[in-house]
Amino acid sequence: MHGSSQNSTTPSTQRSARREAAWKGLAAVAAASLLALSAGWAGAAEPAAIPVTDSTFNCLKDMTKVRHFYVDNVLGKTEATKAVAEKGSGDYPVGSVVQLIPGEAMVKQPKGFNPATRDWEFFELDVAKEGSTIRKRGFVDVVNRFGGNCFACHVKARPEFDMVCEMEHGCDPIPITRRMLAAVQKTDPRCTEPDPLTEDDQKALDELNEVLKTMTMPAAAPKQGT
Repeated sequence: MHGSSQNSTTPSTQRSARREAAWKGLAAVAAASLLALSAGWAGAAEPAAIPVTDSTFNCLKDMTKVRHFYVDNVLGKTEATKAVAEKGSGDYPVGSVVQLIPGEAMVKQPKGFNPATRDWEFFELDVAKEGSTIRKRGFVDVVNRFGGNCFACHVKARPEFDMVCEMEHGCDPIPITRRMLAAVQKTDPRCTEPDPLTEDDQKALDELNEVLKTMTMPAAAPKQGT
């Protein structure tokens, strides 16, 4: 018996196959687009941190003094940081560094990095002639060597001051005078040419030591919304 071979593919099945291939192609393009969008959303939700290391922090005299504190900017935008500091209000630009004394600092991370602290990262430093060493760093949980929580103090500043505390900014007053602060700033061991301490400076440091023995500072960050 002689068999015969017939092509089972009809025009109808060919059209169906083409439609199926087209839909698969569209699905692949859509999936790739969604992956790209997801990657973009993830990148926007997680801003990259500004690198901050021991070498970021140097002698206070190498920074720019504004009234009784010092400022700088790790991204080179010192003039923009200085402008806000001199104005006394407004949002500090990303990369801003603010220091009142050698052993403490705050650095402005990119917008959205930590909304609770308005993107400020707090640092507790060990300072010596050889340079700085970061002892502690973080956002709402950094406690300084005197037992005070950095965020708990700064969060009380009114919004227009961007968490920077000065007199009449809303922060709790501390029993440390400008005279004492000026004397402490002169003791920065990282400075190659430190300002000499006067007799009054030494007296101010002695008075500060007595104040620190009895000083009580916020030991925990207040809960948000309370």
